[in-house]
Amino acid sequence: MAGWKNWKLSDIVYGIVLPSVVALLIIGVSMVSTPSLIGLKYPLLEAIVIVGVPMLIGFIWNQWAGGASGFLMGSLYTLYYSDQLYAAQGSADISLLGNLVSAMLIGYIAGALSKRSTSYRRMLIAGVTAGITAALLIFLVNHFSPLVGEASISNVVLVFLPRVLAGVLVPLIARAFLQHNNSSK
Repeated sequence: MAGWKNWKLSDIVYGIVLPSVVALLIIGVSMVSTPSLIGLKYPLLEAIVIVGVPMLIGFIWNQWAGGASGFLMGSLYTLYYSDQLYAAQGSADISLLGNLVSAMLIGYIAGALSKRSTSYRRMLIAGVTAGITAALLIFLVNHFSPLVGEASISNVVLVFLPRVLAGVLVPLIARAFLQHNNSSK
């Protein structure tokens, strides 16, 4: 298993750069070809459903499981809010697709950078990196959203805070799961 000091250039390229490019392509194509659904973000629900769960699964399983769970949890989040708000708003918005793609990205990056390590430091670095990368994607997407509006300090805090906090706290939970799993063998 990888220690917290054993980083390679390929970890950065395949763990951050390549998935971020894919995420940007998904967002870019959706902005050009079809409108996405609309919605509002509730930080607590967002932090649990589309940040914490995919990150946790990425840590304790692998990047593919983290990305897949991010896709599924992000899809559920998107469908719930689009169902609640589409009728009320009646216009398309890109922000929910950004939440979906950022959930996939956060789970994938967490798993790809942690490499199933039980080192809290490595998981912390992977989690905070995943959180910041996903927040940057949301921040970019929200820039194109007519519903979210202009970037303000409160908007930036609401985007970054839950993701970075999850990047610090979820590794603690993941480590407890991994240590329990190892002690029961």
